Amino acid sequence: MRTPIASAILGVVACLSVLSPAEAADTVRVGKALGSLWAFLPVDVGVEKGIFARYGIDPEISDVGNGNKLQQALASGSVDFGLAAGTDLAFAAKGSPVLGVAAFAKDPRTVTIIVSADSPIDDVAGLKGKLLAMPGAPSVAQWLVWQMAIAEGWGKDGVRTLAQGSVQANVAALLTHQVDAIVDPVELGWQLADQHKGRILVGLGRYAPHFHAHVLFARDTLIDDRPDLVARFLKGFFASIAFMKDNKPETSAVAMRVLGRSRL
Repeated sequence: MRTPIASAILGVVACLSVLSPAEAADTVRVGKALGSLWAFLPVDVGVEKGIFARYGIDPEISDVGNGNKLQQALASGSVDFGLAAGTDLAFAAKGSPVLGVAAFAKDPRTVTIIVSADSPIDDVAGLKGKLLAMPGAPSVAQWLVWQMAIAEGWGKDGVRTLAQGSVQANVAALLTHQVDAIVDPVELGWQLADQHKGRILVGLGRYAPHFHAHVLFARDTLIDDRPDLVARFLKGFFASIAFMKDNKPETSAVAMRVLGRSRL
């Protein structure tokens, strides 16, 4: 039986040699649970900087909308790899034909609760009993909100949650005061603050310090039939992360274009 994080695949990655330029690149379909999430940028950076090409991989990237839709796309074969939250490992545990093949972030520092600029809520205590929107549910956002409510002594039902289907729908609901707050990436909070439309109330990473925030998923059939391709994709993905750490100005330029945001 496979473990949720396939350590054996990572072992293959460590020994993998780079393909020669003469070999044709394999096209793979990569889905993001949220296209607006900065943490999922390694695949974009890797494509633009030719990193995946060095390993014979040609990723086609799509924004699926939320974690539930991404798992459906993986199960149906619409995408080959998926970038999502660690909580989505539950899908594999319940029999979905997918597997978490790598974890690439620990505590969920990028998940925040955002309120409108004119909200009367000024601390976590003010969230008790309030309605919080998120792109999808069940999701890591919903689980983190529950962890917050439990830690604050309100119990799991101390806040109300609503699945809106997308980040865009969340923002619209917040700005029209249909919800009290939204649970979205920290970079969205920065953007709304820069536009004087919203502000970050609290980061939810403090409520889950021991956690796999982001996991890379692959279809079971792809792992079984093309382990070499999976290994090469992982090699390119982690090489892209290394590039981002060493080349922050170039990474910021890609982020501004892909995420459609200004430098803050």
